[in-house]
Order: sequence, then C-alpha cells, then structure tokens
Amino acid sequence: MSTALLSSVADPGLWAASLVAVVVLVAADFLLTRRPHAVSMREAAGWSAFYLALPLAFGGFLWARFGSATGVEYLTGYLVEKSLSVDNLFVFMLLLSAFAVPAVLQQRVLLFGIVGALMLRGVFIALGAAALARLSWAFLGFGVVLLLTGLRLLRDQRRGGTHEVDVSTLRSVRLLRRLMPVADGYRGTRMTVLEDGRRVLTPLAVVVVAVLATDVVFAVDSVPAVYGITGDPYLVFATNAFALLGLRALYFLLAGLLARLVHLGYGLAAILALIGVKLVLHWAHGLWPAVPTIPTVTSLVAVLGILAVVTVTSLAVTRTGPAAREPGRA
Repeated sequence: MSTALLSSVADPGLWAASLVAVVVLVAADFLLTRRPHAVSMREAAGWSAFYLALPLAFGGFLWARFGSATGVEYLTGYLVEKSLSVDNLFVFMLLLSAFAVPAVLQQRVLLFGIVGALMLRGVFIALGAAALARLSWAFLGFGVVLLLTGLRLLRDQRRGGTHEVDVSTLRSVRLLRRLMPVADGYRGTRMTVLEDGRRVLTPLAVVVVAVLATDVVFAVDSVPAVYGITGDPYLVFATNAFALLGLRALYFLLAGLLARLVHLGYGLAAILALIGVKLVLHWAHGLWPAVPTIPTVTSLVAVLGILAVVTVTSLAVTRTGPAAREPGRA
C-alpha cells in the first residue's frame, strides 16, 4: 500500500473523465429500465459480461500507464469490493422478497440502491482520505473496524438463523410510515400517488428507502477494506464504482446461485480480517520499522484463494438439493 496517502495516479483530467463515465453509465441504466420488464437470463449475462470486461480493461490501462504496482493494487481492490458486493446482493434479494417487489420493478429498485451506494461511497472515500492524511492512528482505527466486522460476520454465520426480513421491524420503514401514508399496492415506477386528495407513498418508495439504508452499513465496511489495499483515493473510487455498476445485471444472473453460497459469510469474514491485520501492521510498521507488512500481491493471492475455497465448499454441500444460505450480514 502506498505511503503517499493523498497522492493519486490520476490527474484532474482522468478524474473528470472517470466521473463523467460513471454518470453516463448510470444514466444509460435508467434509460434501459424506464419501461419496466422482467430481466431475462440472456440480458443479465450480456450486461454482466460487459461490466466484467470494462473494469478488467481499465485495469490493463492502469497497469500499462502507471506500472504493475498500481495495476495490482487496483485489481486486488476491485476483487475485494466485488466480493463484498455479492453479500450486498444477498441483502437486496431478501428485501425484494420481503416487500414482494414485482419482477418488472426489481431492476429499478436495484438501480436506486446502486446510485445511493455510489453517492455514499464517495462521501466515505473523501472522509477516509482526509482521516488517513491527518490522523496517524487512522490505519489502526480502520483495521480495528474491519477486524470487528469480520468477527461479527463469523458470529452471524455460525449462529445461522432465518432467511427472511420482517419489514415492520426496519427502522427506516417505520420512520417513513410515520411521516407519510403508504398506498396498498405498487403503481409502476411511481414513488408517490394521489389518493383521496392527498399525496401518499407507494411501496416502491418504501423499499427504495430500505435499500438505501442498507447502503450505509455496506459503505462503512467496504471503504476501509479497500483503503487497506491502496492509499490512492482515485483507485479507491474506481474499484468501488466498477464493483457497484454491474450489480443490477449480476443480481439476476446469480439469483439462483446466491442461495447456494452457504459459506460466503466465512469467506468475507476471513477477507475482512486479513485486510484488518494488514492495516494494523501497516500502522505499526510506521512506528516500528521492524514490524513486517503484508504485500499487496500476497493479499491478492489470499483473497482469490479464500473465495475459491468458500465457493467450492458451498457448492459441494448444496449439491444434493436446495439449501438456504446462512446469513452473513443480513
């Protein structure tokens, strides 16, 4: 991880081009979903392939222009963020099921969730960069956060539990219903409608708020995690943006597979713990140079190995029949 915390491989031009590209891609997604429809497997596979090829091509560009160290930091950060986003998808799946969102509206809900996540990540990325630049113990703080999150994931995974969301217990939903009445049924993509002369929310607005509320939790985990890989704010932004942009299509592509990843919680707990230890060692190395650090290449290999193991073991134990995934962060 770079010690020049606020230095960036990107000049203002590359920053501007990247921000414009993200806005264009999000706008294109909104245009594609302006007419609600159920997503076919062919459509999901096509968009998933596009959103996989795009970040990999961009990684090749970074590697060629800025060198292998930058390329490895980007690819490792992207892999970590993509892994965490799969758990994000599982929570989205629970919420869509709990709110009985019609199939034709699901991708619109996911898109709002992705936009909210992008905005929140931007805020947390800026705060994280400022903290790392001004507070010498920020690495230690981020590391402790990730270690505690990993322990929580491990605890939740071992406890198991139900795989449903009780809408009435969600704080965001309870608060929203106190502020405005909610219509009985969905009204297409509309967030509010007039009923008996008064403005009321549709269930679509309620589920979107619930999804946005979960984005806050994931931002708290994911931004420190990628700062454990690279100290470059641009690379942190790029890895988060690319990991999030393809979630809409990936959700429909992996909807059936998600329920079979019964060991995903263990894998994510191990990944967060690894990066937490990496951050703590980096902080300690700054005070005591004899303390070893974990190279980024080692992190990349370890993350790949962890994901491979939990995927293989999950599919092996669910091969004989359907199994409900034990919740990781739900």
